[in-house]
Amino acid sequence: MKTKILIIRFSSIGDIVLTSPVIRCIRKQLGGNVEIHYLTKDKFSSVIEANPHIDRIITMKEKLRDIIPELKNQNYDHIIDLHNSLRSAFVKLVLRKPAHSFYKLNIQKWLLVNFKINYLPDVHIVDRYMQTAGFLDVEYDGKGLDYFYTKSDEIDIKELPENFQKGYVAFVIGGKHYTKKMPVEKIISICNKTDCPVFIMGGKEDGFDGNQIASVCGQNVFNGCGKYSLNQSASIIRQAKAIITHDTGLMHIAAAFRKPIVSIWGNTVPGFGMYPVFPVDTPAEISKIVEIKDLSCRPCSKIGYKKCPKKHFKCMKDINENDIVEFVRKHIT
Repeated sequence: MKTKILIIRFSSIGDIVLTSPVIRCIRKQLGGNVEIHYLTKDKFSSVIEANPHIDRIITMKEKLRDIIPELKNQNYDHIIDLHNSLRSAFVKLVLRKPAHSFYKLNIQKWLLVNFKINYLPDVHIVDRYMQTAGFLDVEYDGKGLDYFYTKSDEIDIKELPENFQKGYVAFVIGGKHYTKKMPVEKIISICNKTDCPVFIMGGKEDGFDGNQIASVCGQNVFNGCGKYSLNQSASIIRQAKAIITHDTGLMHIAAAFRKPIVSIWGNTVPGFGMYPVFPVDTPAEISKIVEIKDLSCRPCSKIGYKKCPKKHFKCMKDINENDIVEFVRKHIT
């Protein structure tokens, strides 16, 4: 009889992508002896809907209580809680099945944000997710992240402007919070210095900034903000020569496709353990982290703010544009 496992991660895009090694390693190492179910929010189900290692996706639309009867009927053998929130605690409470929960290091993060005391382990979140599943005697295979989408979401590069059809750089300008995003004027400057067409990516909320960038930069820039679904955006990322990105979910999707990535860090820091992760045999030069390391106010939050608490926003305004441009030039030639 198969061992039935429920994995819980409600949100968000990047966090769910970062759980993909757990899913893969359980499937590959336990094979047909396991049945994997995944519980997430309905609006994030597209992140994993094409993942061949998942047997069933259960989604929460509004109220968690609405799906409890379905979860109870599954009679799980184990729960792997990779979210570790009040909602996931409620699921574990009502199901009353053996559960293993991800340790979020909230105290260590609080100390770093508020007192700049760093007790965070030098361990990527993927390794910590894998530790949560260790009771199954599965080990991380070192193969990085996975991301899957269907052929129907594939963007034909021939549909893009002619100058983009021979190759382009994708610039992910979005970010959940203002303090994780580079000012528009710096993005414009970088686009103008890049010797390659630049595909601007982001959500509908980034559309105004995308239009502003494209209007200044001309035909060298295409504004794709809000025009594509998540999986269509993944297709655009996969076909790009290189990726410029803030600390976003698309950054992790790019890593899943082994794309050259220059990641830009503002109020958050790679030390939180969520920087781009690649297979262990990947050359180090495929990823570059750009940040202002010696800024005393960083990190000011583990998530972000609507505006800079110090009002100077040096963590983004002082970023060296040339570091970004040089990385891109290296990977487009």
